[in-house]
Amino acid sequence: MSLPIDLLYTKEHEWLNEKKGNVIIGITDFAQSQLGDIIFLELPDIGDKIIAGEPFGEVEAVKTVSELYAPVNGTVIEVNDDLEDSPGKVNQDCYGKGWIIKIKLDEPIDKDNLLDHQGYAKLIE
Repeated sequence: MSLPIDLLYTKEHEWLNEKKGNVIIGITDFAQSQLGDIIFLELPDIGDKIIAGEPFGEVEAVKTVSELYAPVNGTVIEVNDDLEDSPGKVNQDCYGKGWIIKIKLDEPIDKDNLLDHQGYAKLIE
């Protein structure tokens, strides 16, 4: 199972990558493997505010539907439109072409509620 060391993770199985005040968010390899084949994603619109700990969308898979939880506070500045026609990209490349949204942070990341790769690895053991 893939687990990049340069990302932060949530207990709800999202990953985030901060770059210059913006954060890219996706779901982890563990999450996509547990969900099975992803067939649809309900995502926020550009300009929507997301609040840490609250749902910002849903992932529908063959097995189940699961909510996506915001790991940080911010405003959606980009949505991965490729997932509308090809939601399976999340299964194929969850840390690359399967990213979900990009947000502009409202405030610095509160790392107290996030995990590094070692902490996340322990969570999914």
